Amino acid sequence: MTATLCLASASPRRRELLASIGVEVEVRPVDVDETARGGETPAQYVTRLARDKAMAGVCLSSLPVLGSDTAVVHAGRILGKPRDRAHAAEMLGALSGSTHEVLTAVAVSGPVGVLESCVATRVSMREITADEIDAYWRTGEPVDKAGGYAIQGLAAVFVSRIEGSHSAVVGLPLFETAALLQRQGVPLWMGMS
Repeated sequence: MTATLCLASASPRRRELLASIGVEVEVRPVDVDETARGGETPAQYVTRLARDKAMAGVCLSSLPVLGSDTAVVHAGRILGKPRDRAHAAEMLGALSGSTHEVLTAVAVSGPVGVLESCVATRVSMREITADEIDAYWRTGEPVDKAGGYAIQGLAAVFVSRIEGSHSAVVGLPLFETAALLQRQGVPLWMGMS
């Protein structure tokens, strides 16, 4: 199968999600400045990063380019990837027994310009004990995950409720992504022969 989209990300989760809707990608990770700007809301932040990634990928491929970014937001604060075990424990402790928001933005640069969407999903977690947090850290899974957890992995047992898009929490809102791709002329599984 020939690639029909350039993915400006090294994320295996995003590549798998795109494959699940029949989109074959060429992977071209880009490096953009992820520093938040003063006065920027979390939604503005992830949308800007998705757009910057899509635009940075334009010079790497002749295909339409998809950029995306995900942020875990708790009490108005973006929780990034944990720096170390203590930072992961702090974040998971804050998320324990509460509801937070996961924002995922997607931008696709192509024949009709840059199209973008930002999806908010509410995730509720049960109380998580310190021993569970420590055991989870030792699995290695939370090391490179926003908010210190992967909903599609072992941390699924901590999630008591989700309101919104599960795929967006994993890394790409498939409903919205499919609509953007179709507007850019990228075929999905139902448009393939």
